Amino acid sequence: MTSPHVLVLFGASGDLAKRKLFPGLFRLHTAGLLPDVRIIGTGRHSPGTDEEFRASVEPEGAGEKWAEFASGIRFVVSSADDGDDLAAAVADAEEELGDGVRRLLYLSVPPSAMEPMIAMLDSTGLAERAHLVLEKPFGSDLDSARSLNRAVLGTFAEDDVFRIDHFLGKEAVQNILALRFGNGLMEPVWNADHIAYVQIDVPEEIGIEGRASFMESTGTFRDMISTHLFQLLGFVALEPPVVLDADSLHEEKAKVFRAVRPLDPGRVVFGQYEGYRDEDGVDDASTVETFVAIETFVDNWRWKGVPFLLRTGKCLGATRRTITLGFREPPLAMFPGEADGAPNELVLELTDEPRITLDIRAKKPGPELALEHHSLQLSFGGENSLEAYEKLLLDAIAGDHTLFTSTREVERLWELCDPVLADPPPARPYAQGSWGPREALDLAGERGWRLPERPDCP
Repeated sequence: MTSPHVLVLFGASGDLAKRKLFPGLFRLHTAGLLPDVRIIGTGRHSPGTDEEFRASVEPEGAGEKWAEFASGIRFVVSSADDGDDLAAAVADAEEELGDGVRRLLYLSVPPSAMEPMIAMLDSTGLAERAHLVLEKPFGSDLDSARSLNRAVLGTFAEDDVFRIDHFLGKEAVQNILALRFGNGLMEPVWNADHIAYVQIDVPEEIGIEGRASFMESTGTFRDMISTHLFQLLGFVALEPPVVLDADSLHEEKAKVFRAVRPLDPGRVVFGQYEGYRDEDGVDDASTVETFVAIETFVDNWRWKGVPFLLRTGKCLGATRRTITLGFREPPLAMFPGEADGAPNELVLELTDEPRITLDIRAKKPGPELALEHHSLQLSFGGENSLEAYEKLLLDAIAGDHTLFTSTREVERLWELCDPVLADPPPARPYAQGSWGPREALDLAGERGWRLPERPDCP
């Protein structure tokens, strides 16, 4: 069993803590996966008494087991200027837990507060024996990312730093590795000889939902492309690692990102949904993008010439997490009345109930040797599946970096994204409920985007 831990959650009265962190920790506790812990929530303003704080973060339907778990939760006010009370509370919790205690510091604060908070952790001694979990964004451009990395690595060893990207904690994302390297069928065709294109599509039906300040200061390109979608590209495109461990995976992902061709401004589309400027807190003349689509290439032997299409945005036609690999057509059309429409595609749905679909052509029933489209589907998951934050919290406590991002990855991705941010394309309007501006639809060429679902692919 992992050593006992004191978990310090910065930003503990915020939305992330209430929706993901406390429910995730509670489910790990009830499953018997969490070591002996004490949880200290902290922030600039008190949410009331400890009892009131515990009630405010109690998951819906928690039941009788919540009281036992919640008895180890308290809240202490702290700031970048004053962490003494927090340090004292951590010391008290460690004394209660006994020998061999470790610390997990979960830093979910605005980017401007990151470096001052790191300095406070250093000056108060809270950084000692601690793993540090950092929520994105990891800076707002290359210079700020490097500055943050210098501050972090001036206080913590690289092995103690966990940059969290919750997309990588999804069971379905980890299944990309299992699909590729656990089956003799897939890896031989996972290359430019057989794959014509890759689409990574993360549309959302929701709007900004009251987060105008975040969207206005960050935008969708910083929020999604430089983090989640490029990380998914890394998992799809990486070479087989020597062994399946953190160092080997990070090394292979870093190689992929080094091979990504500089982004062509003419193949980057920004959009803004109609009505965005009417949202509370949004500038009447805002040019911030709520939608991004890009085409990029990985210039190595495996992927040379294969377009990778990335798309994400708000107020789109559906909420999906879909990776599509489109296969090349057979060299010769030999069947009478060849089936028209979509080519063979392997589709990975990265949802809470993940599934894999393979679209193929088969003989159409009847006297003629004609073709029609069919789909093979595999669904997986189950009661033992961990939600993304549950998996990543457990890994951070255990010191497993496999599903976290490294300093090299973060800085390389900002190198790729900085030129676009320095001279962004105009944010083109698009209707709510649509699939983005026309220019983005055209990026996919004649074959088009997988989403929305093509009528000839049931």
